[in-house]
Amino acid sequence: MDLMELFLIALGAVVVVCYGVKLLLFSRMLFPKVWFPLSKSFFTSMGEWAVVTGASEGIGRAYAFELAKQGMNVVIMSRTKVTLDQVAKKIGDTTGQRVKVIVTDFMKDNVFSEIEDQLRDLNIGVLVNNVGSLPNFIPCKFLESADLDQAITNVINCNVKTMAKMCKIFLPGMEKRGKGVIVNISSGVASIPFPLYTLYAASKVFVERFSQGLQAEYKDKGIIIQTVAPFGVSTRLAGYQSTNIVTLSPDDFVKSSLQYLRAGDKTHGSVCHIVLGWLLQSIPLKVLYSELMLDSLQDYVKKKIAREALSSTFESGKKN
Repeated sequence: MDLMELFLIALGAVVVVCYGVKLLLFSRMLFPKVWFPLSKSFFTSMGEWAVVTGASEGIGRAYAFELAKQGMNVVIMSRTKVTLDQVAKKIGDTTGQRVKVIVTDFMKDNVFSEIEDQLRDLNIGVLVNNVGSLPNFIPCKFLESADLDQAITNVINCNVKTMAKMCKIFLPGMEKRGKGVIVNISSGVASIPFPLYTLYAASKVFVERFSQGLQAEYKDKGIIIQTVAPFGVSTRLAGYQSTNIVTLSPDDFVKSSLQYLRAGDKTHGSVCHIVLGWLLQSIPLKVLYSELMLDSLQDYVKKKIAREALSSTFESGKKN
């Protein structure tokens, strides 16, 4: 056996081992309760209170409910007081936990000193940075965005600045106590440069890199910092799509994503979304960036929104 044969055999063995390790790591994602178990008292052991931004609806609301069910008191934040009060009452009635409402608009510049003052004396163990802004419901090119200057400001303030500022407020207390959890909500579209959602996807890349850097800095302090990057979840930003094996309800997605809290600094939050993430990164970018693909995406969303609007009108007519 000559040197070349030995080299090829060794190379083949290395490839087999590498793929075997990848397969083993992926198989762990199928059984998160086995590989990444959390005790019943895990969340309450982090602290007495959880803070959730963008908690009036969708994923944020689901996180607030689930953390309250886990025994935590919750602070819920959004800009609509009426909706927040309704959510607070339902959480209190359902779980018996205390709920504090803070009405704030994260698209504005100077809201954080007031938030810090209102929460200064609370033992915050969990922070969920969920609030986010999507420039346009219908995907479009950057220069075609309506009121582009305002859209840029809103996305940066809401998706980027708010997350960093909220971490700045609550990380010191977590570091001092040597424990805490920060969950930063990104998006599956941040997996690749995503045309027609360019501004939104780029802001979510910041969420991921910021979170991963923070986790590297503070992991030894006993703090878990994780990015959660969902694909299809039936929320207002996604046009309330019908739920199926790929598009999950906010409640189902949150319950699933929390099972992956110890699975690393980033997760897609569910088995089907993990597979979607792998598939998206496997498709050649030339295919994804083709005019046919981009036009098809625009048409699909337009038709989906039109169907939802028609369905809502029909339901409203039936009630009247």
